[in-house]
Amino acid sequence: MFKKLLSGLLGGERGQDSSKASLKAAEPVEYKGYLIVSQPAFQNGQYRVSGVISKLDDSGEARELRFERSDMLPARDACDAMMVTKAQRYIDETGESMFEPDPRQAGH
Repeated sequence: MFKKLLSGLLGGERGQDSSKASLKAAEPVEYKGYLIVSQPAFQNGQYRVSGVISKLDDSGEARELRFERSDMLPARDACDAMMVTKAQRYIDETGESMFEPDPRQAGH
């Protein structure tokens, strides 16, 4: 079911700069029909909690949200675990509305 989505998310690393290098994405975690993929940034010797939450819509198209947090952790494994935990909580709190346009940005 998620084959198309996975191929897009794990398609390889992008260019990196020395100040904010993106690391290889972790294995996706499925939660309530969503895929959570941790892809922390390495900054100043620590890992920033960030990644992607995605879900296929009824037509099979992937909808995704870049999920960034300010949390910094010294270990990659701990960072991946925190990303999943925070993303699960976000999914529980917002559901499908996470993919709707931000009303604060309307008219700008």
